[in-house]
Amino acid sequence: MMMQVKQRESISKGRVRWLESLIHSGLGLCALISIITTASIIFILAKESFGFFQHVAPADFFLGTSWVPMFEPSAFGVLPLLWGTLVVTFGAAVISIPMGLASAIYLSEYATASKRAIIKPVLELLAGIPTVVYGYFALTFVTPLLKILFPEIQVFNALSAAIVVGIMVLPMIATLSDNALRAVPDSLRQGAYALGATSYEVTTQVVVPAGLSGVMASFLLAISRAIGETMAVTLAAGATPNLSFTFLESIQTMTAYIVQVSMGDTPSGSVAYQNMFAVAALLFVITLLLNIVSQWILRRYREVYQ
Repeated sequence: MMMQVKQRESISKGRVRWLESLIHSGLGLCALISIITTASIIFILAKESFGFFQHVAPADFFLGTSWVPMFEPSAFGVLPLLWGTLVVTFGAAVISIPMGLASAIYLSEYATASKRAIIKPVLELLAGIPTVVYGYFALTFVTPLLKILFPEIQVFNALSAAIVVGIMVLPMIATLSDNALRAVPDSLRQGAYALGATSYEVTTQVVVPAGLSGVMASFLLAISRAIGETMAVTLAAGATPNLSFTFLESIQTMTAYIVQVSMGDTPSGSVAYQNMFAVAALLFVITLLLNIVSQWILRRYREVYQ
């Protein structure tokens, strides 16, 4: 009888080990697929970009102020596309960062449980709306409203694109910042109240500085999201690459240009086709640097408040 029990236990343990081994193998396979995918993307971008820079000097690409890749005489200065991307990103950051941080502070410090249960899901619902819907929302609602304030504004303009992109990334800032602020130990809050601090002083001088790493990381991740936004910007900002210093004119971002080339009108293997990969590689490097900076901020300030 004892032998049968031991045999059953041994079989059961063997099955558990086999199942754990299968799970570990599956998780490792998923990690390997993500690594292979990333490496493949980098390889393709590097290969096509190298072919592009054999025909166009890097100085002309990175420092040129004229972007006319489809017509003769052609020009491949990426600064107008980079400027358009930065204009939309800056405008989106100005809109989303203050509103997102304010929303996070209210949800974590002042909202009751019942209000939080209503407000946070509604706020996060904005992240589930397709980006193309935001683009048409900008064309049919935001731009007509802006036309009342700025009669000279164009149908496709940077301001409308910045507003809708700011609304898009706002839930990311609010959610991540809320999580960072709620992770601050209550002992810090109670200690500040015991010293006679007001609720405002506790929030601004204790809670926000203590959760600064998560808050700053949410800002940088949202900016990365804004830089890589495609459809909303393509529909709202237009396709006019220029170095305009006003938000009221049409511009073109790097992602919008990639969409334009991807429509199939450009012959595969041509310089105009390969420059799409050069623009994509530049966009990849920018977002990679932002992610590296956000990770550095997380490590740097997390050590301070351990």
